[in-house]
Formats: sequence, structure tokens, C-alpha cells
Amino acid sequence: MTVDRIWSYAPEFNHPEVHDLTGYSVEATDGTIGQVDRQADDSGMRHLIVDTGVWVFGRSVLVPVGVVAGIDMETRKITVTCTREEIKSAPGFRTDRETLDPAYLATVGSYYGGLPPRQPA
Repeated sequence: MTVDRIWSYAPEFNHPEVHDLTGYSVEATDGTIGQVDRQADDSGMRHLIVDTGVWVFGRSVLVPVGVVAGIDMETRKITVTCTREEIKSAPGFRTDRETLDPAYLATVGSYYGGLPPRQPA
């Protein structure tokens, strides 16, 4: 996936940014990673902040919406095309200030854009 596309939902999702995804569970290709704490849809670099709970020592991760493979509104579940290890290895997210830092977002975009393409489980 190109870095440009990493910040946009795939066209088949019918504008999910109009829906509040807060609280949705997030599933990697090999298991649960956490739940959406908040989402950013207005910056042009759309992303989800996912609270990983105890899985990654209470850390949150920033996940660009370009890796979203599915959104099930009924079960409140989002699937992504990454593995748990890939998400755990992504550039660290510490504060909301980073969501406004072009250098940080470029690093995140390059990381996720460089992952091998795969389909969700």
C-alpha cells in the first residue's frame, strides 16, 4: 500500500468517518489488539487510537485507517490487515501532540505503508 493511501479508508467502506467507532474492538490477522479509544477523521490523515489494554502494557497505538480491512457495525468490530507483532512494532505513540506532528505521522505512514500486503483472517 502506498503511503498516500494509508491515511484513507478503502472506498468499499462507504464513509465510515461519519460513524463513531469509539469502543469498537480491533482484530489483527492473528488476534485482538484492543479497542478504539478515539478516531481522527478531520485532519486528512485519518487514524484510530487503539487502547491495547494489558496486551502491550497499557500502551495505545496509532493505526492509520488504510490498514482497515473490515468494519462490522453490528458486532462493533474492526479488522485490520496487520499482525499483532507488526502493530506492536509500529512507531510508538505517547501523546496526542504526536497526531499533529508531521514528522511522526510520516514515520507511521512509511512504516505501515511498507508492510507486506495481506488479507485479514
